[in-house]
Amino acid sequence: MFCVGGVSLTGGDPVPPYVPDTGPPVRVNQVGYLPFGPKHATVVTDAPGSIPWQVNNSAGVTVTSGTTTPAAGLDTSSGQQVHTLDFSAVTQAGTGYTLIVDGQTSYPFDISPTVYDQLRSDALHFFYLQRSGIPITDALAPGYARPAGHIGVAPNQGDTSVPCQPGAGDYQLDVSGGWYDAGDEGKYVVNGGIATYQLLSLYERTLTAPRRRQGPPGDGDLRVPEHGNGVPDILDEARWELEFLLRMQVPAGQPLAGMAHHKVHDDSWTGLPMAPDQDPQPRHLHPPSTAATLNLAAAAAQGARLYVPFDPGFAQRCLTAARTAAQAHREVYASKDDTTGGGPYDDRDVTDEFYWAAAELFITTGEQAFLDEPRASPYATADPFPPSGFGWQQVAALGRLDLATVPSPLPDGDRNAARASVVAAADRYLQTAQGQAYGMPLADHEYGWGSNSVVLNKLAVIATAFDLTGNRRYRDGVLEGLDYILGRNALNESYVTGHGRHNSHNQHSRLYGHAIDPALPEPPAGSIAGGPNVGLEDPKASRLLIDRTVDPPRKPAPQFCYIDDIQSWSTNEVAINWNSALSWVVSFAADQKNIDVQ
Repeated sequence: MFCVGGVSLTGGDPVPPYVPDTGPPVRVNQVGYLPFGPKHATVVTDAPGSIPWQVNNSAGVTVTSGTTTPAAGLDTSSGQQVHTLDFSAVTQAGTGYTLIVDGQTSYPFDISPTVYDQLRSDALHFFYLQRSGIPITDALAPGYARPAGHIGVAPNQGDTSVPCQPGAGDYQLDVSGGWYDAGDEGKYVVNGGIATYQLLSLYERTLTAPRRRQGPPGDGDLRVPEHGNGVPDILDEARWELEFLLRMQVPAGQPLAGMAHHKVHDDSWTGLPMAPDQDPQPRHLHPPSTAATLNLAAAAAQGARLYVPFDPGFAQRCLTAARTAAQAHREVYASKDDTTGGGPYDDRDVTDEFYWAAAELFITTGEQAFLDEPRASPYATADPFPPSGFGWQQVAALGRLDLATVPSPLPDGDRNAARASVVAAADRYLQTAQGQAYGMPLADHEYGWGSNSVVLNKLAVIATAFDLTGNRRYRDGVLEGLDYILGRNALNESYVTGHGRHNSHNQHSRLYGHAIDPALPEPPAGSIAGGPNVGLEDPKASRLLIDRTVDPPRKPAPQFCYIDDIQSWSTNEVAINWNSALSWVVSFAADQKNIDVQ
């Protein structure tokens, strides 16, 4: 048999579309629920009226029961007829609960105040495993040990002395360290910026939120080699990337001194899989960009205030780099066509980056000049919270979130306005979620590349509204939105490896190639897949999911635009900015363990 573009030439008939195994029709958060948090489920059924349900404990004893609520009309995100139900009355901690609806049994789930603790640890451990320039050890990551990548040991050409692309400079830089960005082994300042911000923000929230953990995350909380150095592990992990970002700054004496190189990656795409230490490709520094420069300024300014108690010298180095970047040359943009060997991360509208960088510098320094810039920005009056949530290309929201929550000399009027805008955005996102039978703040047109991060970043805004107001509906909205990520979705799939009975574990990555080579590991527990993407840009997803038996060819409903396949880079890749979003939200959820008494 010979196939071209999903069309079999044996008989001339189009190949039928792939039909996923979605398991039982009862969809729950497969990881579990907090005892006093919301507990909702969705049932796929065409029953016209309410149907009975019951929750059983691990011994098979029914602990509560009720009847479902049919959704009004077809759920367009899934193309399904569904019912919903609420079993929040179950508060007794236990393992192995199941929800039975009209004789159909869900995957098992737990109810526990610590239900998110392991997931928080695993989601953050992902970053250690993505580290470049350091050996990954079995002691910290059993089964994932590998030599240091890109340190110049043959056949690897290394990142310790990387030349500029022709025409971008005549110097070389040591840009070792940092995190591999996603399924490839490139390192990108604009994506590193938002990922670093979210890890630092996760820590900073424990210092500022009125409802928080018992003390900040400490030394020993994570599985990192810096354990025992007296610094909170989350700051050690964020510093690994922040040091890389600082190394990407153009040195003094060069025409674009103070700016940041946009990215560094292989000159050509490598095969899949590819161990970092075996990568033979030459690598180059790509030209500086304004977006990268301002990401560096913002993340470094944020780091400058957080590292002071632990390493004042490093904090000062961050602040100097941030000031230099903020004053560097402007209006230099990355090319959208620079796609050979790495992603472009292009962005020609950097008004949001200017706003974010100035906000972080003002919070850190209190200097009027850095307040004047956000006041003069279009975002002083414009809404910084896009309908589809913030992301690496829309970062003004990051500055607004910090202006609203982090102590600074910001005048009360500005602070109150910032807080009001956060709450207003959270209200809009909650309104979207309330219109969805699966409970997530995602409209049908928002299932693009990395849709799971869109959900999570919206949840971070909603969580911040809870920190600002104490209104429980925001906290409940975050927890219910997280249910979607962990199994309460049309595919009955937890998108986080190792968490939930049916979870994604074949994500696109050169580091975790078990699906191609059984000698290699699967993605580590805590890795989140990008999620449904109606674009279906990769050949594997396009071939399997587009129905070509009809004319014109038809894509599935948005939630079904996903396959757990290592070749599906448009729906199933890993990425640092997706795991940073997961880490932030799951950390918030884990902090709500005493939800009944807060």
